[in-house]
Amino acid sequence: MLIFDSKYRVCYGDTDRMGIMYYGNYPRLYEIGRTDLIREIWKSYREVEESGVILPVRSLSSVYHKPAIYDEVLTIRTIIKEIPKVKFRVFSEIYNEKGELINEGEVVLGFMDAKAGKPCKAPEEFLIILQETKLFAGV
Repeated sequence: MLIFDSKYRVCYGDTDRMGIMYYGNYPRLYEIGRTDLIREIWKSYREVEESGVILPVRSLSSVYHKPAIYDEVLTIRTIIKEIPKVKFRVFSEIYNEKGELINEGEVVLGFMDAKAGKPCKAPEEFLIILQETKLFAGV
C-alpha cells in the first residue's frame, strides 16, 4: 500500500454562505492528492499525457462525515492499495485540522492509449516504481 499526504487550505470560493465547503469540491481534492502523488513518485500528469497515456475517470464515490470549513487546512491522504493493471483504483481520505476524518472517496481511472482511444495496461515504468517502493513487496 502506498500512502501520500497533500495539504489544501479551503478558500472562500470553495464554500457556501455558511463557510462550509460545497460537496462538489471534494472530487477536486481527490484529484489534487492523486496528481501530487503521481508527480512525487513518477512524473507530472502532463508528462504522462505527452507519453500517450490518458487516465479518464470510470467511477467516483464519496462519503461525507463532517464539513470542511473556510480557511481550514485539510490533509488529503491518497492511497493506492494495489498495483494497477488497466484499472487504477485510488482512495482518498480528507482530514480536518483536528485530525478528524471528514470525507472518504474512491476514484477508478482507466489507463487509455490516447491515440487509439482504447484501454491499455499501466505503463511499465509506473509499475516498476510502485513495485520498488517496497510498500508493495510480494505483490
